[in-house]
Amino acid sequence: MKPIPRGFSLTELAVVMIILALLAGGVVFPLSAQREVQRLRQAESGLHGIREALLGFAAIHGYLPCPDTDTAPSAAGYGVAETSCASASQEGYLPFKSLGLLETDPWGQRWRYRVDALFANSAAPINLGTGFTGGDALLVQNHTGEALTTSVERPVALFYSLGPNGRADGQNLGYETSGGLYQAGPPTAGFDDLLHWLARPTLISRLIAAGRPL
Repeated sequence: MKPIPRGFSLTELAVVMIILALLAGGVVFPLSAQREVQRLRQAESGLHGIREALLGFAAIHGYLPCPDTDTAPSAAGYGVAETSCASASQEGYLPFKSLGLLETDPWGQRWRYRVDALFANSAAPINLGTGFTGGDALLVQNHTGEALTTSVERPVALFYSLGPNGRADGQNLGYETSGGLYQAGPPTAGFDDLLHWLARPTLISRLIAAGRPL
């Protein structure tokens, strides 16, 4: 007589399920990490694109765009640069429509943007004598408080992604309405913003290359 085949016991099935779960976990985590690395690369590429778009805008118009302050997608001016900066210390969103760029970073958050108002004045195009806005001039520091930009050559504009956690961190969380202090650096346990800035020499060089009178 042939032996009667028996099925798996519940214990054996449980062991098999645990093994499969462990194997699946070993695949999921690396894939998840790979996707995050890809998003970080996309964010850095996006920030480079923003820099080039701002330089291109200035080369055409002679000044940088003001931030977009509209928060409702239904607003008529959503994604478009304001006609004038409300204040030298105004932070807002990147005017992606005015620059011909994508609205959000790889994590679905709108890009943040701030500009020194003296470099975003349509009535006074940028020239070799354009300076910085007094106490509201921008400044970027690292995680230990060391300045990454000088008091002589401050950023004319800065732009950043809120990073994977979707919120502003460090000095970027409560930017100063006087002093314009921001923070940049490698990711840490409590900081994952990706912040870049545009320097005046770079901007002036692009305007000269574009043939704008300065």
